[in-house]
Amino acid sequence: MGHREGDLGRRTGKEPHVEPVEALERIAFLLERQGAETYRVQAFRTAAAAIRALSDDELRGRAEDGTLSRLKGLGPKTTRVVEEAFAGVRPVYLARLEDEAGGPLLDGEQGQRLRRALRGDCHTHSDWSDGGSPVEEMARTARDLGHAWCVLTDHSPRLTVARGLSAERLREQLALVAEVNEALAPFRLLTGIECDILDDGTLDQEPELLDRLDVVVASVHSKLRMDRGPMTRRMLAAVRNPLVDVLGHCTGRLLTRKPRPESQFDADEVFAACAEHRTAVEINCRPERLDPPRRLLRRALDAGCLFSIDTDAHAPGQLDWQLYGCARAEECGVPAERVINTWTERQLATWTRTGRTPHG
Repeated sequence: MGHREGDLGRRTGKEPHVEPVEALERIAFLLERQGAETYRVQAFRTAAAAIRALSDDELRGRAEDGTLSRLKGLGPKTTRVVEEAFAGVRPVYLARLEDEAGGPLLDGEQGQRLRRALRGDCHTHSDWSDGGSPVEEMARTARDLGHAWCVLTDHSPRLTVARGLSAERLREQLALVAEVNEALAPFRLLTGIECDILDDGTLDQEPELLDRLDVVVASVHSKLRMDRGPMTRRMLAAVRNPLVDVLGHCTGRLLTRKPRPESQFDADEVFAACAEHRTAVEINCRPERLDPPRRLLRRALDAGCLFSIDTDAHAPGQLDWQLYGCARAEECGVPAERVINTWTERQLATWTRTGRTPHG
């Protein structure tokens, strides 16, 4: 039975009152959901952290004597939001954003049936690599959106531009994940990585460490214009590796800002290997990726592949983008039982450890 949609994804803006920190965080969430520039979002998350650090008495005192704007981390717009919320008035900027961006991401029932069946997200990033928010904030948002579990998959070390995690930093992150799980139980944050597929198809992290993780997403991030033959061999080596669970954004294409063409590889051969080795093909939900294209998604379906519908979220508000992938999956006829995000945590663990599709 599918997990319910959480509060963050269905607020209407009609609530009569909202606390200052909640108002700031909701604004940041909606901006991220819109795909706003990071600096715009960060202003509200910084302000939320500053207000959260105040005692109730200090907040009340600053609000009453008009000194909130002197607080480090607050500017004119964020100060106005706090003052309005503290006064019991729904902030004007929040109400406007709710009208603009708080509604459904897609028209009608597109993707809704499959989205209701999902229990988790297998591809997310935090500020440990190139994400913009702390691990616990990402996990808490996933929980509030209705997920039972979520996988943290920060980048591997070779992707230096994304502050990829060395083996030492990844081990430190595993300890942090354990702490987060204590705080957020029964929700579970699962350990993972988005591991670079190197030029020869090997993986960019110590095998012993990869084996400790709950989920390994393997993706190509370099030499995306490699010739078709070598790229096919590169991808085949990765999807056949028993440590790999999900093949991430398989074509590497980008549709917006700085468009990038699809990588060339023998899709039928790669998808056949994915089906044989029970490596899931990711349906990447980022609006600038929407990878794989529909024609390849249908070929992966015909090949008998499993799928993972993932946001590749780099900020809390982007965790709500899963609907985009669900709509494409429904359009192409992907059945819910072949989507690993519909499984329980126990079913997912059975699959990653044995390579067998779980039942029950």
